Amino acid sequence: MVEHADFIEQEQVNSETGTLRPDMVIHLPDQRAIIVDAKTPLDAYINATEADSDETRNSELERHTRNVRKRVKELAAKSYWSQFDESPDFVVLFIPGDQFLSSALERDHRLLEDALQEKVILATPTSLVALLRAVAFGWKQQEVARNAETIREVGVQLYERLATFTTHLNKVGKSLDGGIEAFNKAVGSLDRNVLPSARRFTEMGIHPKKEIVEPSSIEKLARTPKNLESPKET
Repeated sequence: MVEHADFIEQEQVNSETGTLRPDMVIHLPDQRAIIVDAKTPLDAYINATEADSDETRNSELERHTRNVRKRVKELAAKSYWSQFDESPDFVVLFIPGDQFLSSALERDHRLLEDALQEKVILATPTSLVALLRAVAFGWKQQEVARNAETIREVGVQLYERLATFTTHLNKVGKSLDGGIEAFNKAVGSLDRNVLPSARRFTEMGIHPKKEIVEPSSIEKLARTPKNLESPKET
């Protein structure tokens, strides 16, 4: 998570209803975010564990359950998703122990479902770690997708430049072929029309200091690369 600097603690935002200060904002891909709140009161549960009678214990556990549901309603009323620029998908209500949440769920079977409908996710340390790992995985997948798109763009750019280069290379090859053809014609004309007359000088006993070196024709033609097909978009 640190690699992407993707969470901020105690970030403050001003709204029409006052100042909002969630305990943590976890940033997600595509300009999304998760708001984490950890302000659920636990005094009733603690009182229940210290109660001298079952009646007091049950009463405090019922109050604890009501406190959790009340906090869900409070978070839903804050409408974090409309107050933060990153448009959070939901709010996480962090409860610092599995026993605190399981006790509330035992007495309020609709608590979890109702919280989800209010865009509030109830999370304990175990489930919050899993959530953070899922967020980190989302970051990684976004980076992979971004790199794949970059590779595709570079590949298309390289292909287009290679196509331009081979076009120029083909033109050079054709120019070379034309030059070779003209050269061979000149050699043939020299051999047929000029050299026979020059040889007659030697036949008449005239021997110049330099001999005529007869040029040879060029038989090899320039090889040109095959045409490239345009890359297909996928």
